[in-house]
Amino acid sequence: MAEVRAEMVANVWQVVVREGDTVSDGDTLVILESMKMEIPVIVEEDGVVAQLKVTEGDVIKEGDLIAVIE
Repeated sequence: MAEVRAEMVANVWQVVVREGDTVSDGDTLVILESMKMEIPVIVEEDGVVAQLKVTEGDVIKEGDLIAVIE
């Protein structure tokens, strides 16, 4: 199990995956927007999205949980 956490304060611009989706190392989970830049949040291991803790339009802070991969 891996927790994917935010590395910065940002807006959730686009959610690319859904709970139950299979993901592979290098896949994009969500795209964040900060200071008019789009920042993809990348999966670092293969697995299934067990929990998705953000929705489009959310404002997240550094350390906030984005997703759990099992």
